[in-house]
Amino acid sequence: MTAADPGLRLAVKDAVATITIDHPAKRNAMTARMYSDLPPLLAELRDDPHVRVAVLTGTGDTFCSGADISALDDITGEGEDDLPTAAEESLAAFPKPVIAAIRGNCYGGACQLAAACDLRIAADDARFAITPAKLGIIYPVSALARLVRIAGPSTVKQLVYSADPIDAEHALRTGLCDEVVAVGRLHDRVDEVARTIAGRSQFTVRASKDIIDRIGAGALTDEVVDAWFARMRASGDLEEGVSAFLDRRTPDFRWNG
Repeated sequence: MTAADPGLRLAVKDAVATITIDHPAKRNAMTARMYSDLPPLLAELRDDPHVRVAVLTGTGDTFCSGADISALDDITGEGEDDLPTAAEESLAAFPKPVIAAIRGNCYGGACQLAAACDLRIAADDARFAITPAKLGIIYPVSALARLVRIAGPSTVKQLVYSADPIDAEHALRTGLCDEVVAVGRLHDRVDEVARTIAGRSQFTVRASKDIIDRIGAGALTDEVVDAWFARMRASGDLEEGVSAFLDRRTPDFRWNG
């Protein structure tokens, strides 16, 4: 893949990995190859002990315009053959926090990707739309379920039935995004949030992510909770956190999974 080809670009700085959707000729539409490349890329970051937080964003003034409609037959399928759903599930299963940094259009399949992230921070020029009603297709059920948990059934119905976009402030009111900032501050703010999370106890962050996601999906069990609590003292972060608090210093959390 050359620099001019559409693709996913990876940059790692300190503990933060940034994945950039790069297809400006089609407003960052996702090709089949881009969807296919996301799961192994996330697996690489999962296994990298230096990476604590991931950011998903788009090149230029657009987050993503969804799937490349000109190659829709190559992208969509049934079950594991559906590339957008496989990409979505790989994001959702990623054990480290993922922040979507959203500017401009977040349309169609882009909402599927954003919904699988832990946090969504949007620029004030962001617009969100779920557009299957313009194509006569059914939006992936896994994505609908996540969107309903995030924004509620009425908001999702409005977006799906109308296929019309809503602006960033509307999305913020419904919970579809977590924060709205001025366009010029988007990446600085996302970097600030990512670095803050990266500096906290990764044991707490990852345990909480797993537990919260299971609560949302109705899949939390006593066994999962017990396992995390059993690992808590062995992590070393509890002792370090208490010691740092008493010593009035910044904690040096070292647990990394």
